[in-house]
Amino acid sequence: MPRSYAFLDHPGPIPFAHRGGAGSRPENSMAAFQRAIDLGYRYLETDAHATADGVVVAFHDRTLDRVTDSSGAISRLPYAHVAKARIAGTEPIPRLEDILGSWPKARVNIDLKDAPVIGPLAQALHRTKAWDRVCITSFSTRRLAQMRARLPLFTDRDVCMSLGPRGVMALRAKSYGGATDKLVRLAATGIACAQVPHGLGRVPFVTEAFVAKAHDLGLKVHAWTVNDAADMDRLLDFGIDGIMTDELTTLRHVMGARGLWPRAITAP
Repeated sequence: MPRSYAFLDHPGPIPFAHRGGAGSRPENSMAAFQRAIDLGYRYLETDAHATADGVVVAFHDRTLDRVTDSSGAISRLPYAHVAKARIAGTEPIPRLEDILGSWPKARVNIDLKDAPVIGPLAQALHRTKAWDRVCITSFSTRRLAQMRARLPLFTDRDVCMSLGPRGVMALRAKSYGGATDKLVRLAATGIACAQVPHGLGRVPFVTEAFVAKAHDLGLKVHAWTVNDAADMDRLLDFGIDGIMTDELTTLRHVMGARGLWPRAITAP
């Protein structure tokens, strides 16, 4: 069965600020993260890339083009260049260490977006001693395996990690009555959670059976990106363990109406 992780030690479903709460502030900006903290969020979700000189930045895309006033692939640019870019023309791109240092009581869900970030991320977590404060996820099963292999070089601590895409699809198959052997092996590696889309277009991905089967294996289920109150209510009815949202006030209202908003959370 999966191990116990400090990252997941939370009373009730976890509210995550997706990209800091991109619904009202530039995504993955310090302004977005600060607003999330001000609203009472202790769990921040972000993305990780590394610059050509090994600086880990909190940024979703591989290139600067979509959301900044600059352009180019982050992995091919020095940090000095990336630092001059402005998200939505106004906000600098934060280093991951800026986020970990600014809110030392916050926990940070980190999505590995590209292979070059693996080594620099392990080094950044080592410098900040943030092992218990992070959960690492990725759309790449290979990147997650490479990260798991790299971590023992820097720490003897177990670090919270999520299932990769192959594990998620195996879990989904199990929820429809499929084989369990692969999932049992994955759970035995210490992976603690499945972080999944709440739906694919208009088709729900997370079902009550999906959540129940995950719980049978000792896995938590976190759904993204959930911005509609009705979807939030539906997932909470299923027993979801965490919701990632851009709409921070909506999720706080929905959870508050159920008595689930974590009042004890204070920040930084």
